[in-house]
Amino acid sequence: MSYQKPFRPHLQIATLLAVLLLLPAIAGITQAAPGFIEKIDLFKAGEEGHALYRIPGIVVTTNGTLLAYCEARKNSNSDWAESETFLRRSTDGGKTWEPPRQIAHFGPRLPRSPVAIRRKAGNDTDQTVNNPVAIVDRQTGTVHFLYCVNYQKCFYLRSDDDGVTFSKPADISAAFESFRPAYDCNVIATGPGHGIQLSNGRLVVPVWISTGAKGHGPSVATTIYSDDHGRTWQHGEIAAPNTADWVEPNETIAMELADGGVMLNIRSASKPNRRLVTTSPDGATHWTKPHFDDALVEPVCMASLIRLSTMPANKTNRVLFSNPENLSSAKGNEQPGAHRDRRNLTIKLSYDEARSWPVHQTLEEGPSAYSDMAVLPDGTILCFYERQKLLTVARFNLEWLTGGKDSWSK
Repeated sequence: MSYQKPFRPHLQIATLLAVLLLLPAIAGITQAAPGFIEKIDLFKAGEEGHALYRIPGIVVTTNGTLLAYCEARKNSNSDWAESETFLRRSTDGGKTWEPPRQIAHFGPRLPRSPVAIRRKAGNDTDQTVNNPVAIVDRQTGTVHFLYCVNYQKCFYLRSDDDGVTFSKPADISAAFESFRPAYDCNVIATGPGHGIQLSNGRLVVPVWISTGAKGHGPSVATTIYSDDHGRTWQHGEIAAPNTADWVEPNETIAMELADGGVMLNIRSASKPNRRLVTTSPDGATHWTKPHFDDALVEPVCMASLIRLSTMPANKTNRVLFSNPENLSSAKGNEQPGAHRDRRNLTIKLSYDEARSWPVHQTLEEGPSAYSDMAVLPDGTILCFYERQKLLTVARFNLEWLTGGKDSWSK
């Protein structure tokens, strides 16, 4: 009598599934990671004795440490009221964070701005430590840090230990005084957000300056830069003047293009309610005539622009943009150039050096305003942003942003 093995379909199915799972590895195909997003609140109104935290910025050091910083406003939401600069660090990709601590300003208190006094903004004794900006130096590992005091003075710090300690502040306000022959600035502000380092080593910080006639306005957008790793700072040319078409350009973000040039993406109160864009070959001079990006709506709010990947390090050029994508107002104040409600914070993705934006993904549907972005070495994207009375950092990947249609491995 012959013996037949019993038919066991479950074993055959299991074997088939195992083979199918192994096929991508056998064929050398890398499977896309699943999409993920996580949110962690870093600063909450009322904590550490501060009424509100605003104006977020975030960078990744050469060692992969995350530095998230902001204005800590003591008693008021006013831009001109008492405030300090606070920082939190993460050494595990943003999963956990060290406690917040003040990093600026520890020098003597400075006189109030004549503009603030004239406008009766804040209390007579208030000191505003405003608009913090960090730049990571890929050549030296240094973290350069700039901030302003009372919209009158600009100071420079540096850290050579990933933000654990910082140097004593150096007054670099002379770089702004150099603007005066071209523009009579009585109000100065860096960023906010982060600055950039170009491939040739130049450090570039977007800034805006104002006559102060209307407080923060009228204003123009420009840059300051350093070619000696932060030791000295120079002023660039006016990149976006204040005209009938380009109304009060101010808070600006910068990105190095694949060809080595620099793009500025600029907030304004212009009638089209679209972001202004201009480019330069060196981040300081020969700016092109500003134009409006029809795909990027402008509710009159800070935004963020950052490179996600560049050939040949990755196979695809990718650029990210974030801002509140909204042009409606609960108060019905929807006149051209007017402020809109800050909500619906959206991440956009471009594959052609910010010429078009085919990918849109909502990060926060409700109230959400200023934001800044950074990218970890493994491609994880971080967006540090304002929502309600919180400063929140969102961690997500390219797969989440694109609904699985794009992957960091491509």
